[in-house]
Amino acid sequence: MIHSLFIINASGDVFLEKHWRSVVSRSVCDYYLEAQRANPNDVPPVIATPHHYLLSIQRGGISLVAVCMQEVPPLFVIEFLHRVVDTFQDYFSDCTESIIKENYVVVYELLDEMLDNGFPLATESNILKELIKPPNILRTIANTVTGKSNVSDSLPTGQLSNVPWRRTGVKYTNNEAYFDVVEEVDAIIDKAGVTVFAEIQGYV
Repeated sequence: MIHSLFIINASGDVFLEKHWRSVVSRSVCDYYLEAQRANPNDVPPVIATPHHYLLSIQRGGISLVAVCMQEVPPLFVIEFLHRVVDTFQDYFSDCTESIIKENYVVVYELLDEMLDNGFPLATESNILKELIKPPNILRTIANTVTGKSNVSDSLPTGQLSNVPWRRTGVKYTNNEAYFDVVEEVDAIIDKAGVTVFAEIQGYV
């Protein structure tokens, strides 16, 4: 699946890289940068190189480039990259080069939890927030003094649920769902009151 992830700034410098299955040289990003220089507004999302496939997205002035060794469903990887950016925005309120550099430790912890040996594992925000506490000033100071990290010691309850975005063991006093059912009846009746044609349609 995904072997490496490179995050590139607007000037074409790789400022973060993460490897899962094997270490891929950052020189592989030259193929992406050449395509970006050739047409900055329309970089192809999938670039085939002699030994790798590069799948990329551009958001917020940065580019995320995933490196795969064999063919994979491209939309699967692109959706994962968008989920990574959404998670960063959820944790840090924005996803820019300066914010990522300020939170390198949390970013690497998130990437470790989101991908396991190159395969997506936990991408739901609720699960990730139970695993890795979002950074704040007090937690940062406490972690610096005590040497602890933001990673939780226990498994999040959401991973044990059939519905990943909902915590397990939640009980509601009122479990009801309301639906509007609209039905329309069209009929043709002759003068004797016999139905010539009838049709019913409905939707929820």
